[in-house]
Amino acid sequence: MKKSSIITVLAAAVVIVSCGGKNSPGVAYMPDMMNSRAYETYADHSNLAEKNINYTSVPVPGTISREEEMPFHIAKDQGTDSSHYVASRAVPNPIDSLSETDTKEAERLYMINCGICHGAKMDGNGPLYNGGSGPYPAAPKNLIGDATVSAMPDGQMFYSVTYGKNLMGSYASQMSRKQRWMVIKYIKTKQAEAKAKTAPAATVAAPAAATAK
Repeated sequence: MKKSSIITVLAAAVVIVSCGGKNSPGVAYMPDMMNSRAYETYADHSNLAEKNINYTSVPVPGTISREEEMPFHIAKDQGTDSSHYVASRAVPNPIDSLSETDTKEAERLYMINCGICHGAKMDGNGPLYNGGSGPYPAAPKNLIGDATVSAMPDGQMFYSVTYGKNLMGSYASQMSRKQRWMVIKYIKTKQAEAKAKTAPAATVAAPAAATAK
């Protein structure tokens, strides 16, 4: 009987405590965690340190937003140092191939961001240059005919598009990482197609030259 009475009293106490209203959370085990102070991300946080509140709006190093895929681990070179630019050659393109839909999207992105300078045919004769009569005085790189550009690895090209190179500015704010990789894969595909077209002509021309001798 004595044990039953104790159990009854404890059960009644639990019921009384838990029935504090529909909106009552009951007894909070850790109220400091439950009722944490909320601060707006872009609000003024200058006085938080005075209240012994350690808060910073800067993301944790290595944080990647949900919209950003395929992180690029090489930072921009500082000053005249070009070691990072060279190191980017070893970074492979995470996109192995483009589907028909992705190809159309990559072409669209190229025309919007790159075609105005490098041209729809990637020959360096975009509307801004227009054979020398456009507003841009210097001819952009010929992405198809320039052997140096054609031989440039995907990672190094991505570095240039991300941070800018010579007169070309950065396109990191215009295109996401995935979009930049897609455009580079699209350019590389066009370069390979152009190379395949010129290879048979070179093979046929070689025996003809030998016969002439």
